[in-house]
Amino acid sequence: MNYILLNDGNKMPSLGLGTFLLKPEEAEEAVYNALTNGYRLIDTANAYVNERAVGRGIKKSGVKREEIFLESKLWPTVYTKETAVDEMLERLDVDYVDLLLLHQPAGDYITGYKMMEKAVKEGKVKSIGLSNFEGEPLKKILEVCEIKPAVIQVEAHPYYPQNELKKVLKDYDIHIQAWYPLGHGDKSLLEEKVFSELGEKYGKTPAQIILKWHVQSGNIVIPGSKNKEHIKDNADIFDFELTDEEMDRINKLDKNTRYYIPNPELTASYAKMELNPEADV
Repeated sequence: MNYILLNDGNKMPSLGLGTFLLKPEEAEEAVYNALTNGYRLIDTANAYVNERAVGRGIKKSGVKREEIFLESKLWPTVYTKETAVDEMLERLDVDYVDLLLLHQPAGDYITGYKMMEKAVKEGKVKSIGLSNFEGEPLKKILEVCEIKPAVIQVEAHPYYPQNELKKVLKDYDIHIQAWYPLGHGDKSLLEEKVFSELGEKYGKTPAQIILKWHVQSGNIVIPGSKNKEHIKDNADIFDFELTDEEMDRINKLDKNTRYYIPNPELTASYAKMELNPEADV
């Protein structure tokens, strides 16, 4: 597994398991399978309602807590709640998380960010960052933060490599963590000729070539799966290197096209969308 040095001095694996859309029983088993197959980064969130299951998967794996990079996200309805971080730690059954993100640019995210900075000082969180923050919300955080975001989690893939955002983040040494790293399962992306050709050359699948492109581009990736074999395959990308020419071929696929189009009205509604943590059993 490769590691990335974050701007706060902490190290983060460049590839991990995402648990978005996994039911609790699925998340527990996926986390166990990932950790016992060499993964060391696990991503979850309040909104996924599977934090308790993730915690169980970690315990079940037998991997030492200090070897695992655990990441979660706070939902906008708890950005101002003083006990939000403690409640998250209780659900995960851990003393700290390695990375904590604000999930959406909604509600009082300035107070939410200050709360995360406080959690860092208290030793409950090691690194902090943002999810889905771009444009003005990102600018506001960068203007007021005491601790710079270490990671920003956004949609990123060969059709939408986030080149403009990377230009903004470069001066702050902030890394992009990609969701939809494989293009939300879009066959047109996976079937691009360059991936089949490179897959044949290196003995890899198109998905593995795309994940390798992410890692060599400096992105952190968290492909999600509940399939044990897919989980193993997604991590089998560290025994080869794409050449500069091959990276350039993939870079030319950029269409500046998202799969998810941000909706300001929907995003604003997240500040009122209550979660039901009791559904995480």
